[in-house]
Amino acid sequence: MANQIESLFQALADPTRRAVVEHLAQGPASVGTLHAPHAMALPTFLRHLKVLEDSGLVQSRKAGRVRTVQLRPGALAAAEDWLAAQRTVWDRRLDRLQTLAEHIELNDPTPE
Repeated sequence: MANQIESLFQALADPTRRAVVEHLAQGPASVGTLHAPHAMALPTFLRHLKVLEDSGLVQSRKAGRVRTVQLRPGALAAAEDWLAAQRTVWDRRLDRLQTLAEHIELNDPTPE
């Protein structure tokens, strides 16, 4: 699972790849449509798509001469689970810090 999360975050670390994922959140799109807004050569763009595919975020299929890319359902589940676990850990820590701060304030108030 750690490698999967690392792969997801590495794939999403690049702004071009994040833009592709955001575009695909609206629905499947052809490689040409996805490439159009990016000022880079097609082979470079295809390497970005490969990183997204290798990470498990997207999948593609070819029909004739058109390759269509779409998000994989549940692809971000591992990252969501990891982030939720981190949020739980930090919420508990912050709750304990707040309790400590309130205890200190009640037992050792500073003169004003």
